[in-house]
Amino acid sequence: MPRLLYFDKLETAPKATFAALEIKKTIRMEKPPAKNTALKYLLLTVLLILAAGIRSWPSYLKISENATAVNSDSFTTFSATGNINEPDMVKVQGGRFAMGGNENNNEKPIHYVTLSSFKIAKYETTLAQWQQVMGSNPSGRKDCMDCPVTAVSWDDIQTFIKKLNVQSGKNYRLPTEAEWEYAARGGAKSKKFEYAGSNDFNVVAWTYANSGPNTHPVGQKEANELGLYDMSGNVFEWCNDWYDENYYGKSPENNPKGPATGQHRVFRGGSVASQPARSRVAYRNPFRLGYGTLGFRLASSL
Repeated sequence: MPRLLYFDKLETAPKATFAALEIKKTIRMEKPPAKNTALKYLLLTVLLILAAGIRSWPSYLKISENATAVNSDSFTTFSATGNINEPDMVKVQGGRFAMGGNENNNEKPIHYVTLSSFKIAKYETTLAQWQQVMGSNPSGRKDCMDCPVTAVSWDDIQTFIKKLNVQSGKNYRLPTEAEWEYAARGGAKSKKFEYAGSNDFNVVAWTYANSGPNTHPVGQKEANELGLYDMSGNVFEWCNDWYDENYYGKSPENNPKGPATGQHRVFRGGSVASQPARSRVAYRNPFRLGYGTLGFRLASSL
């Protein structure tokens, strides 16, 4: 009967890495003792598998403090050369417009606002763009990287913007509430639609009335007068301002930036989970909202 090779003694490397297996003593060509031989082979096999597996983890997974694991093959990572997928920005020519509406008390009074020119993103920030900068998946979805990122707080977005600005060398920010409404109305090209680009919400907005429970890839509905998509519907969008129900009665006319303090921030635009009326360009949300259908789009000053 042929003799089997066996190991006299086995020691492992430090537990944190399993990076090396040290085999000490000698390998002897003799019949091994029957006792404990099978256990030694099993232990060696397990350790080899663990060592190989753990070494490969960093190249496949990125984990953030508030997100699910992300497979790096599923999105474009930020490269050392500084190439990142920056948002497609649209220049909005400044001007004067009537802000507000008559449907709800917090939309009153209709008042005139004059804004300087600025830029705003053509689309809502997508999950792919978020992952590229943050390495996390707060939305928890893996089936729609072109859908808007959701489940992000106002503070989360400030962290995203800081990182994006460092990586891009730009100065992105959230739009003010006045900038958001002006852009949603079509700016200087406005045709005074009720929704962003139409009086028929079905043409421009994903809402509770025409959508399933999930958000949709950005840009599937028609754009508004400025070429902006999903300003109505799909996801609510964070603005930079603090919310004040009575702010319109005391807002300055030139470039208003909202109250100095508040209990929560402004978000606008409606979502797949809201009634069509909440996608009107004048609608202001008078309540706090869970982050599940809250996203954002970026802006920048000129």
